[in-house]
Amino acid sequence: MSSLVETQAAPVGSPTGPIAASLKDASVKFGSFTAISGISIDIAEGAFYTILGPSGCGKSTMLRLVSDLIPAAAGDVSIFGKSTEEARLAREFAFVFQDATLLPWRSALKNVELPLEIGRRRGIKLPVGNKTPRELLKLVGLEGREDALPHELSGGMRQRVAIARALVCQPKLLLMDEPFGALDEMTRDHLNLQLLKIWEETGVTILFVTHSIPEAVFLGQKVMMLQAHPGRLREVVDIDLPSPRTIEQRDTQEFVQYSAYMRKLLETC
Repeated sequence: MSSLVETQAAPVGSPTGPIAASLKDASVKFGSFTAISGISIDIAEGAFYTILGPSGCGKSTMLRLVSDLIPAAAGDVSIFGKSTEEARLAREFAFVFQDATLLPWRSALKNVELPLEIGRRRGIKLPVGNKTPRELLKLVGLEGREDALPHELSGGMRQRVAIARALVCQPKLLLMDEPFGALDEMTRDHLNLQLLKIWEETGVTILFVTHSIPEAVFLGQKVMMLQAHPGRLREVVDIDLPSPRTIEQRDTQEFVQYSAYMRKLLETC
């Protein structure tokens, strides 16, 4: 194994700082099928974790467990010291899916404003972000496209609207399930850079699922490698690359070594 790569085997000890999300021996079952089993990890607040693993290893299931979309069959999951249900009701996290799922009859700005509008209608007190919906569209590079309808935007632009919408209630944790998986390579590279900029500016903790080894290494401070049958945590790899990261770093020896190590791990998962 390269000396550049430091790994930790599961279960992973607590980070030295505050914890955003904690899974302790967490398992998920669908009937008699065990989707993930015995995952234990503490996610450091403000960090960027990417999640890799073979198809069927439970990457998306893990995000859905953290987001209170599915229950744990065993173990415990907490978000900022709260249950997943309490954290969801407090709007402490947001989810970005592979499909932007924008309402086609609403403009980009109106789509970003939607969570606030729903909250007002239901009388729910939502966290007030330090950026307005219009400012969030500027943050994701869509200044001047506020009035555009979804069909007038490219796939990458629609995903940027979805990210702005997810940030509008100022979540402390952002869960992202292959948000750039359907995009072409150039668009994906551009959005990777924009996402890192958003992460640096907002301080949000990010859990990001991807099938792309280069994307996982480029974005993540840490890469969580899951193993299949059943899904479980194989290793957590620290990525020690200079910041701010640039596309040119992908041609460096360090990046190539990290990617090669991830590929070897993936081949044995």
